Amino acid sequence: MSEPASDDAVRRYAPLYPEVVGSGSLVNALQAVADRVGYALTVELTSSPGWRRVAAQVSFEDRSATVLMARHERSFSVDCWAGGVHMATGLSSDLSEIAGALHAWLRVPRVRELVAQWPFLRTWELAEAYECGETVSVRWRQLREAAERRQDAALRAFVETAFAHPRLRVLSPGRSMHWVTFSRRAAPPICHDLPRVMAIGEDRFRVRFADGRLQDVHGATEAVAVIVKRLPDDAVPEPSCVGRITRSSS
Repeated sequence: MSEPASDDAVRRYAPLYPEVVGSGSLVNALQAVADRVGYALTVELTSSPGWRRVAAQVSFEDRSATVLMARHERSFSVDCWAGGVHMATGLSSDLSEIAGALHAWLRVPRVRELVAQWPFLRTWELAEAYECGETVSVRWRQLREAAERRQDAALRAFVETAFAHPRLRVLSPGRSMHWVTFSRRAAPPICHDLPRVMAIGEDRFRVRFADGRLQDVHGATEAVAVIVKRLPDDAVPEPSCVGRITRSSS
């Protein structure tokens, strides 16, 4: 990771990034590469003023990508986002390759196609699940597998009991420290007004409600019953598919 670069400090990057330093910033250098190749990219500053010389971003509709220069080695890190969801990441020392990947990300319909075209990028199961609207089922499977691996009988009992309940199974589950959480949406913004639960030992569970109130209960069945009873009436997930994009690759 690089360090913030002032007008003077950016000169430190010259041995590794001569073309960037020569153009004054990563935004300028990346825009020049894109223009030279013929990519229809508008490269902009990121929202962090401290990175104005060493970072850049592009965006179109719900898609965006950020690029950041490493400080101690020539490496551009890329992070691709769609609808607030982190979809792909990667490192490359080739600014032309970075420009090509950014151009593709704003136009290629699927993230799997993107990483196949630009192998320096990688993606993951949840990113692909977001694209086809299967995030909730994937998150449930991953949570159940994680509970099984931990060999935590209380956690496993709660997760399986919650999964068996139809009102909870349609919510997006997650983990926050020792808490099991639920959200109407699998994509950001994640809900924080639904009950969450934590195993506290001896088959006991602590349920935390949105108002901060805590309730200790005995057994996974009772914990699930308490959570379901306190679910808001509108606790129904909204569509989170971010992959219904039909832009052409031209």
